[in-house]
Amino acid sequence: MTTDSTQAQPRSLKIGFNLLVWTATLSEQMNPMAERLKTIGYDGIECYLGETDTQVYQRYGDHLKQLGMSSSAVITLGPDENPVSDSPSVRAKALDRLKVAIDCAHAMNADVICGPFHSAFATFSRQAPTDEEYNRSAEVLHQAGDYAAQAGILLTPEALNRFECYLCNTMTQLADLVRRADHPNVRAMFDTHHANMEEKKYPDAIATIAPVLAHVHISENDRGTPGSGHIPWDDAFSALAKANYRGWLTIEAFTRNDPDFANAINVWREYNEPWNIAEQGLQFIRQMMTKHSLGA
Repeated sequence: MTTDSTQAQPRSLKIGFNLLVWTATLSEQMNPMAERLKTIGYDGIECYLGETDTQVYQRYGDHLKQLGMSSSAVITLGPDENPVSDSPSVRAKALDRLKVAIDCAHAMNADVICGPFHSAFATFSRQAPTDEEYNRSAEVLHQAGDYAAQAGILLTPEALNRFECYLCNTMTQLADLVRRADHPNVRAMFDTHHANMEEKKYPDAIATIAPVLAHVHISENDRGTPGSGHIPWDDAFSALAKANYRGWLTIEAFTRNDPDFANAINVWREYNEPWNIAEQGLQFIRQMMTKHSLGA
């Protein structure tokens, strides 16, 4: 990994699209998707860091560079690499996996890695999170932040809903975890889908996380086309504008195109066709940005 001691910072608003609507596996088969997304008007691509071969990401990053597109990435961790585990060896595996993810993201020229990597996905202790668990997670995140800083990448852990995570469900919990991690390259993300289940009011949640907010997922309540459901979008965009948010606005939507991935996240039906999500979703985001003077 070529080192760069400069901390990565989102410089301007960028609209992205997550490839998980098609697949969790990155390959050259995704090149035509990137090309069409560029034509539609997207600034960049977000992909899942499921592979561990940096060359896969370098090839895709080179293709995006030729298109004039940027990128971000997302990662999850399993129970054998859980940052909150009471086992030092399991926590060490978590850090090792995050370092590999950082190497892959760097090879792709990504500036952000998001996801619920503060703990293992859908892994529960069957009790409320403890102070010790938050401190364990924070320690792993701080160490990963040191490694990410060399690559100029921001780590933005994500709060998930109660059915997928117990450590961080709300922006209050996530803000506290980022504070404990105490690293300039460890920030936070906001996901409109999860907030729909866990937050009382979007403006309050966004105001809580605003000081460390560096990534946003635009996701409808049913994971279909943004703007087609009941997410309080006016509250979300007005709060982001009030916070003077600068960073990615990335559509994250799901289908059953990749059955293994869909089964892992309990997606059992189709919501909207991918290109409907991409085309109508981009139009909706632009309309909301204009309406609320976000990025002005």
